[in-house]
Amino acid sequence: MSQDVTIKIIDRDGVAHEVQAPTDMNMNIMELVRAYELAPEGTIGICGGMAMCASCQCYVLNEVELPEKNPDEEAMLWEAFNVKENSRLGCQIHITPEINGLEVELAPES
Repeated sequence: MSQDVTIKIIDRDGVAHEVQAPTDMNMNIMELVRAYELAPEGTIGICGGMAMCASCQCYVLNEVELPEKNPDEEAMLWEAFNVKENSRLGCQIHITPEINGLEVELAPES
């Protein structure tokens, strides 16, 4: 049985959106933002989710157990703009039951 999780996404205009995300479709936060059109077309997920750009950078606002950053994500965040301690690449955060209640804020466009 598929279980949706609730994720709160604050867009680049500072508007909060509470969205439902399916855990059985192998989606990630970047794809979720695109699916709900919370960022203008062409400003997020430019590399297609390969951790090759930082267009889907977001700030994790609450304590939700997320997977560790992989080396590609670490390297990309090292080069990105507006990086904070809580920065993650949205394409690297997969939607699983464990991240229910996650709150993220989209980083400003570089």
